[in-house]
Amino acid sequence: MLVIGILSTLLVLVAAGLVLRLLRARSRVAATLAIDASPPARNDDFSELSEAERCDLIFAVGALDDEASREILERALDDPSEAVALAAACTLTRAGRGSTVDRYLAARPSERARRIRETVELLA
Repeated sequence: MLVIGILSTLLVLVAAGLVLRLLRARSRVAATLAIDASPPARNDDFSELSEAERCDLIFAVGALDDEASREILERALDDPSEAVALAAACTLTRAGRGSTVDRYLAARPSERARRIRETVELLA
């Protein structure tokens, strides 16, 4: 039980750190948009993060449950890493937005979409 408590505490700390990083990234984007009216390139906020960090960020953002967070999760379905896209699909499905995931996967029939669909079904 002690180990579970310690691991839970560590997970909360990591999630909090990732949320802070996300908020800082949002501030940078807002500052950029104020200076330059052209939209930033897609996924610029997260390009310096590793795959594991992006997955952690997806799960942390999923806990926020607001419109901006849902948009980030939906954009993450396009992440080049299948693991990150799967994390986003699982998070959206658990948040009751499985129809969004279904529409996304149906619009992009591929082996990747099939694997993501099957894995989400197994985990749901």
